[in-house]
Amino acid sequence: MKLARADTPDGVVEGEYVDGVIETDDASYEIGEDATLLAPCDPDVLFCVGRNFGEKVDQMDYDVPDVPDWFIKPPHSLHPPEQPIPYPEWTEELTYAGELAVVIDEACHEIDEDEVDDVIRGYTILNDMDALDQERRTARKAFDHSGPLGPWIETDYEPVGKEMETTINGERRQHDNTENMFNKPREVVAFLSERYTFRPGDVISFGSPANPGLVEPGDEIEIRYEGIGTLRNTIE
Repeated sequence: MKLARADTPDGVVEGEYVDGVIETDDASYEIGEDATLLAPCDPDVLFCVGRNFGEKVDQMDYDVPDVPDWFIKPPHSLHPPEQPIPYPEWTEELTYAGELAVVIDEACHEIDEDEVDDVIRGYTILNDMDALDQERRTARKAFDHSGPLGPWIETDYEPVGKEMETTINGERRQHDNTENMFNKPREVVAFLSERYTFRPGDVISFGSPANPGLVEPGDEIEIRYEGIGTLRNTIE
């Protein structure tokens, strides 16, 4: 099942997404007609894992981490699918990273890997935008609109062994398989739950492969994960 959120004349609604329509208990809303897609959840925080693909480690000349390496994006970073991403005035090196992400469904802490599926809502896609010319990871990655998320949550999903690709203006820039993650999604969720009490709607992403090249105003970014769909935004 695909779960989506949208802005409508009746306010923000959540429901099942089927062929361009969100079905709620009370009504149906057609995307593009009487509804606009929002990010599929409203997180308090986005936990983002880095250095989790071999190509990425090679590209950035990183060491392979012994345990998940993560950072945090604030809720200010959240940005909806299909809506233009403003190019920040303070950077000249803006790039992207197509990442698989999970959405937490219930408050939890210190969970085991075999309990992860019981506490999650499902999987979606994050674009971890990065201003490469800024100093320190927080300045590079935690800013307004730096976390486009969506287009929906797939509730019935096996995250390992899935193909992904990112295209810029139709040109493939990233391609890999989640089988090649050093730390698999359930392992990451369990690891981070030792340190944090997750809240419903929180997002955890699992890194991306190498991402050659920058983006400029007018570029279209499309991130596809097998079995979920495509997160699409343009830069303005």
